Amino acid sequence: MKKRLFSGFTVLALAAGMTFTAASAVAGKLEDIKARGTVRIGVSLGGEPVGFRDARNNPVGYDVDVANKIAAKLGVKPEFTDVSGDARISMLMSGQLDLVVANVSITPERAKAIDFSHPYNRAGLRLIVQKSAGIKDLKGLSGKSIVVGRGSTGETFIKREVPGAKLVYTDNFAPEGVLLLQQKRVEAGIEDSSLLDYLATKNNALVTLPGLYSNDPIGIGIAKGDAKFLGFINGFVDDYVKSGAYAANYKKWWGKSANPPSLTDAK
Repeated sequence: MKKRLFSGFTVLALAAGMTFTAASAVAGKLEDIKARGTVRIGVSLGGEPVGFRDARNNPVGYDVDVANKIAAKLGVKPEFTDVSGDARISMLMSGQLDLVVANVSITPERAKAIDFSHPYNRAGLRLIVQKSAGIKDLKGLSGKSIVVGRGSTGETFIKREVPGAKLVYTDNFAPEGVLLLQQKRVEAGIEDSSLLDYLATKNNALVTLPGLYSNDPIGIGIAKGDAKFLGFINGFVDDYVKSGAYAANYKKWWGKSANPPSLTDAK
């Protein structure tokens, strides 16, 4: 009898556990975040003005402002993790982060691994070079050293278009790649125009070359498979753009005379 009673209680306990697990799965990320009271957001804090740390070591920048707005919309506190390169994707997939607002270009390859929101920014690949290097165009990179972010769209582009270039890898273009450029340890770099345009205004030895080599929508990343959470994030982005907050935030960080890229055709 005791054995049967034990077995009965065990079955009930297992059933209760399974019900709890199933309920959690059905609840989804949105309910999970609200119950927890915090949202875990990956941001890249290596480069002004997209994301960096102020004099008090607080996260600031364009992406950080967007992330704070998302947390406010959710009614919870943001919990920031500094991420870059491949970690932006892997930490989402492993469940360590709820979302990533870290200057991630929307590409078909990345979209196989994670879900993206509608674009909240747009940039393109641009070249920045040492003025003294004599590089005038893409062809001029052959045989020259160029810093690229490991796993970035810039790395893929240079490998395809200039196989003779000498790639210098960094896991964090900012600040590591930026430092290599500032110290003249490389002759060029390729990254998002949003970062390099800003860098060129801060260093007279560097100049960006005209034109963009891509026109990339930048999206908020979340783990695959949660339509409700994705719908919430897309709704946030749509309001962010239509309300004028996008234009205001862009000009806050790139200057009052800056022209925010159009996002209306970038879904």
